[in-house]
Amino acid sequence: MPEYDAVVVGAGPNGLSAAIELARNGCSVLVIEANPTIGGGLRSAELTLPGFVHDICSTAVPLALGSPFLSSLPLDQFGLEFASPELPLAHPMDDGSAAEMHVSVERTANGLGVDSESYRAAVGPYVDRADDLAPDLLAPLGFPRHPILMARFGLSAFQPATLFARRNFRTEHARALFTGIAAHSFMKLNRPITAAIGLMLGIYGHRHNWPFVRGGSQKLTDAMAEYFRSLGGEIATEWRVRSVDELPSSRAVLLNVTPKQVLNLAGDRLSSWYRRRLERFRYNPGVFKMDWALSDPVPWIAEAARRAGTVHLGGTMQELVISEDLTNRGLHPEKPFVLLAQPSLFDRTRAPEGKHTLWAYCHVPNGSMVDMSERIEQQIDRFAPGFRETILARHTRFTADLEVENANSIGGEINGGVQDIWQHFMRPAPKWNPYRTSADGLYICSASTPPGGGIHGMSGYHAARAALADM
Repeated sequence: MPEYDAVVVGAGPNGLSAAIELARNGCSVLVIEANPTIGGGLRSAELTLPGFVHDICSTAVPLALGSPFLSSLPLDQFGLEFASPELPLAHPMDDGSAAEMHVSVERTANGLGVDSESYRAAVGPYVDRADDLAPDLLAPLGFPRHPILMARFGLSAFQPATLFARRNFRTEHARALFTGIAAHSFMKLNRPITAAIGLMLGIYGHRHNWPFVRGGSQKLTDAMAEYFRSLGGEIATEWRVRSVDELPSSRAVLLNVTPKQVLNLAGDRLSSWYRRRLERFRYNPGVFKMDWALSDPVPWIAEAARRAGTVHLGGTMQELVISEDLTNRGLHPEKPFVLLAQPSLFDRTRAPEGKHTLWAYCHVPNGSMVDMSERIEQQIDRFAPGFRETILARHTRFTADLEVENANSIGGEINGGVQDIWQHFMRPAPKWNPYRTSADGLYICSASTPPGGGIHGMSGYHAARAALADM
C-alpha cells in the first residue's frame, strides 16, 4: 500500500494549492520543501534592519482575491488579512504629474482627460464581469463558460500592448499607464498577447485593488499551510529532492517546479517526445531586486505616488518600449522600467513606528550579473528628488541569488516561463491536459502550466483536479 495518496514537491503557492485541493477531497498528502521556510516566491523576512519586514518576491497580490480557488478557502480563519492601498497604482511623469489607477473605473477615467470615454469602453465592461471572466482566464485552454465575453476579451487581449494603447488612447498618461501594467509580461511590448497582461491586471486592480498581505506575504503562505494541516496534511522542510525515486510511495506525484527541474527529477520516466518539449521550454528575462529600510516615506513629486501602493517608474510609453526591448535582447537599459511597492504606507506592521520599507525590481537579461542598484535609484530620484537621503539600509539580489532562494526562479525569472501565444496556451508542452506528464501518476503543478505566473494558486488547483480524476 502507498504511504500517501499524493506527494507534492515544492511548497510555493501552487504546491500548497494543489495539496489543499487534494486534502479537502480526502487524500493523504505530503508536501516536501527544500528550504527551511515554505512559500517559494511568497515569503517575507527582515532583509535590511531588525523590525523591517520585506517581501522576498511577490508583494501586491490582486489575483489572490480574484482567484476562484484561493477566494474559496477560509484563510481568514487562519490569520490572513489584506491591507488595501488608497490608490492601487501611480505612474509618475517627468512634468510632476502622474497617471492614476483607482479602484473605481469612473474615477480613473475622469483623470485621463480626452481618453476618459475610451478607457471606460476598453476596461469597464470587463470589470463589471470580472468574476465571470476569472474561471476562463485562469484556466487551461478549453471551451469557455462565457464564450461571447471571452471572444470579446480575446479580440483586445491578443493585440500587442503598444497597438492596443495607440488604438484606444491619445494621451501619454493613458498610454503609459496601460503599457506599464502590460510590462509585467516581461516581453517586448510590441509582441502579440502583451495587451492581455495589461487588461487582466488592470481589471483585477479595479475589481479587488492591488492589496498587500498584512504582516508580509509570508502570512498568506502560513495561512494556507495551517489550513492544509487542519485537513490532515503534512509538510516536511529542508528536504531537497534529487530524484522522484527517493520519494515515499504514493499514487500521484505533483511537481511544483519548472520544466528544467522536471527533467532533472524525472527525465528517465518521460517519453522522448515529452523530454524534447521540456528541453525547448523558454524562460523570461530575470529581475534585479532591491529592498530598502527608510527613515521617511519616499518624497515623490507627484502627489498621487504618495498615496499609491504600487508605483511604475519609466516615463512615457516609448521609454517603456525601449527598456523592455533592450532587456529582451540581452542588454541592460540605462533607464530601466522599475516596478516599486510601498507596503508600509498601508500596513504599519512592516516597519518600526515612523519608518518605512520599500520594494522594487527591474527586468534584466536572464542570468544577468550586472549590478542595477545605481540605475534603479536614479530612476527613483528622477521622480522623487532627495530619496537617497531617506535610506537607512538597502538589500540587493542578483538573478543568481533569486535562484538560490527559489529554485523555480531560473536565471532570476519569476513568472514560470515566457507567456507568448505559444507558451501561454501550450505550457509546458502541447497536451490537452497540460498538467499530466507523459509518465503515469506524475504531474506538473507550477506556474510553468496554465494560467502561468501570479499568486492565484490556479495552476496547483487544476493539476490537483487532474490527479484526482486519474485516481
